[in-house]
Amino acid sequence: MKAIDLNCDVGEGYGAWTLGDDRAIMPLISSANIASGFHAGDPSTLRATVALAFDRGVAIGAHVSLPDLQGFGRRDMKITPQECYDLVLYQAGAVAAFARAAGTQLHHVKAHGALYNMAARDAGLADAIARAVKALGSGVMLYALAGSAMIEAAAKVEVGVVSEAFADRSYRSDGTLTPRSEPDALITAESAAVAQALMLVEQGKVRALSGAEIVVDAGTLCLHGDQANAVRFATALREAFAARGVEVRAP
Repeated sequence: MKAIDLNCDVGEGYGAWTLGDDRAIMPLISSANIASGFHAGDPSTLRATVALAFDRGVAIGAHVSLPDLQGFGRRDMKITPQECYDLVLYQAGAVAAFARAAGTQLHHVKAHGALYNMAARDAGLADAIARAVKALGSGVMLYALAGSAMIEAAAKVEVGVVSEAFADRSYRSDGTLTPRSEPDALITAESAAVAQALMLVEQGKVRALSGAEIVVDAGTLCLHGDQANAVRFATALREAFAARGVEVRAP
């Protein structure tokens, strides 16, 4: 039986502001990337989201970001590898502490937004993230863009790494994601996104915007919890996977 992990960005509200329906999406996923305060989230939201994931048997991850609340972590910043290491360890350490208090442990770390894209191509930042994950110990894994510098960095420091692919994002011919600033970056048609997910899981390929088929190692698929149709899309994915005998589980 084929298997795939479904990860989702959650816990992205803070204060009086909420984003996404975490309670509805949680039963449909196998891994949760919980905002750890730099792009979204606050201590109370973090605690509640960890508890929700734990109750549902969902693997708990830290969603680490550049310090950019106003820009939701999607604006590039010039940081050194040491600063990158520090901010990843700082944020992931907070999620690990709340997980431990809930009676479980941190499962993985995933970079968010601009940090994710920067580290995908910058070997120095990728190495800093991989070393921070290694410093967390206890077999914590790194979720990273398939084929990126982060995959190579994790291998060098012997950190467990899971290659990530996207059902609702389009790809360039070189295997990178189409930037959100460009047309057709997001796949908004549910049927097209489900078809892309099935192709990734069953064939290990994706069709780029150019029409070329490219090989993508997909160990986990990302869902965006802040999308208006996130719960409906997750439900459609689960139904499609069940019909094709694909098991959904965390690595």
